Amino acid sequence: MEMTVGIHNYVTPKLNPNYKNSSFHKTQLPVGRKLSSCSSSTIKFPSFSYSRRNPLHSFIKCSVSEAEATDTATEKVELVRRNDIRNIAIVAHVDHGKTTLVDAMLKQAKVFRDNQVVEERIMDSNDLERERGITILSKNTSITYKDTKMNIIDTPGHSDFGGEVERVLNMVEGILLVVDSVEGPMPQTRFVLKKALEFGHAVVVVVNKIDRPSARPEFVINSTFELFIELNASDEQCDFQAVYASGIKGMAGLSPDNLADDLGPLFETIIRCIPGPRVKKDGSLQMLVTSTEYDEHKGRIAIGRLHAGILNRGMDVRICTPDDACRFGKVSELFVFEKFSRAPAESVEAGDICAVCGVGDVQIGETIADKADGKPLPTISVEEPTVKMAFSINTSPFVGREGKYVTSRNLRDRLYRELERNLAMKVEDGETADTFLVSGRGTLHLTILIENMRRENYEFMVGPPKVINKKVDDKVLEPYEIATVEVPEEHMGAVVELLGKRRGQMFDMQGVGSEGTTVLKYKIPTRGLLGLRNAILTASRGTAVLNTIFDSYGPWAGDMTTRDLGSLVAFEDGTSTSYALCSSQERGQLFIKPGVEVYKGQIVGIHQRSGDLALNVCKKKAATNVRSNKEVSVVLDTPLDYSLDDCIEYIQEDELVEVTPKSVRMLKNPKMNKKGR
Repeated sequence: MEMTVGIHNYVTPKLNPNYKNSSFHKTQLPVGRKLSSCSSSTIKFPSFSYSRRNPLHSFIKCSVSEAEATDTATEKVELVRRNDIRNIAIVAHVDHGKTTLVDAMLKQAKVFRDNQVVEERIMDSNDLERERGITILSKNTSITYKDTKMNIIDTPGHSDFGGEVERVLNMVEGILLVVDSVEGPMPQTRFVLKKALEFGHAVVVVVNKIDRPSARPEFVINSTFELFIELNASDEQCDFQAVYASGIKGMAGLSPDNLADDLGPLFETIIRCIPGPRVKKDGSLQMLVTSTEYDEHKGRIAIGRLHAGILNRGMDVRICTPDDACRFGKVSELFVFEKFSRAPAESVEAGDICAVCGVGDVQIGETIADKADGKPLPTISVEEPTVKMAFSINTSPFVGREGKYVTSRNLRDRLYRELERNLAMKVEDGETADTFLVSGRGTLHLTILIENMRRENYEFMVGPPKVINKKVDDKVLEPYEIATVEVPEEHMGAVVELLGKRRGQMFDMQGVGSEGTTVLKYKIPTRGLLGLRNAILTASRGTAVLNTIFDSYGPWAGDMTTRDLGSLVAFEDGTSTSYALCSSQERGQLFIKPGVEVYKGQIVGIHQRSGDLALNVCKKKAATNVRSNKEVSVVLDTPLDYSLDDCIEYIQEDELVEVTPKSVRMLKNPKMNKKGR
């Protein structure tokens, strides 16, 4: 039996495990009955005894269920569905093509002039994002398609920046889950999908990079379907619409073999499958601040979605916090997102995403509400950090040479200022007045903060990353992560051995495509991942790809060694010479070249054995009996060029990284006085 239902007012699905027993399942609607006053499309649906056996179908009823339509009348009367707006977030694992897909959507929506020069990955506007080729911050933009405004939020793919994804999910009604056509669902895919399903959002699955030679769309759709079931999605959410696309070519279609010449099918699917916001149009003003920016002229800008009421320019408002502490402010300027910029607006209606100026002290998670009877919305909650590092003032002999901000007061102010917009980070005072403990979601999360501070002319030192343990019933629990390693078969043995030494337990291994690559999945303590990235690249000759995501806390796995070799340490201040380095390079690999200033305790290389070795890298050749000695040319090996990330991965418990605007040096911690060899 088939039934034809005209749909116009879409509604958000609810996580309902008893779907088969729901009131709607027992209700028989006459064929052709309208769920709204005017129908925008007519779609055929299968009978409601849908089974979860075959998720691969080209055109389905989407994850937005009609089941809620019968409940709408019994709910609050003032809730109104806006059909002229769609709020969506684009989420995916790193390198699955989110930002490239947004580029194509912006270009095809005629956001830019035909003769305008547009850079690649235009949403990655931050310098660090462009250098590293990753998205770090969530960003807003909007396009207009057939009189429907689409507010689009581009999110990071790295698990370390999961807090950016968590805080924007309550601004949207649906997500585009982008999945690579070869790799399929990866660790971060699972994380962002789990969060979206908890919010009850509609999901459209976009199988991206469908033009890759080894694409396997059937496997990807089935794997994604299994992931939905694992995450306890409702029947309606499991019935997702799949769109096949090539972001770089700007093509999409409802089947992998039949792509349109543009992204039209994707835009149509968004309008059809993702509902408009349901809001209290005549209610009192409520806007949850989910992001803040700073402008030199306008001051702090609060960004969020208007949940209820109307916000006008020049309006007096109340700023509410979850603990019912309220203060008052005035909206000086109001902006909405239009195309690739912010456009001034006189008023914004509920359901739209806007930016507010004039409320200078507003924080993320607070509510901008009606002055008379404003009430706070539930605040944003993010998962706890798992890694911490100690930040302290620079105490090396070279302090103050390159940086402008070197005091503990400067360092403290900057770290606490970071908390205003970085919800997943925590800062607390350390054992001494000039030490601060900074906790984050991973080493990369903290390294990005360090790099940003370095570029802002700060000078400081950081200690090695440490995991944050918990104590439950007198038992020590440590964080565990799921590590996924893609490695060619010829290097698989070395990688398996390396992960085994770090207490990793393999639970899955499978071949991928026709490229001879194997995917290994491990459950491994977070301790074992510290310093693993460089080691795994060395073991696989640079061919392995490592991805990790936090799993859970588990019992202490025991002691482990993360570095077998010691360090070469300079034992006096001075300038390095070719003569001294020639003999020093026989002891291991060096970090420095001739003519570099060094100080006592600075790490100048990697020892070829365990234990540290003190070296004189400033020794000069004796100038006696010059005439009878022929000058000998010195051949030096190329020194290792370690980046900030590499240095933080390398250091051990008794070592520090000195960070200045122009240099990154490693040194032995003078407070620990660990005796070298």
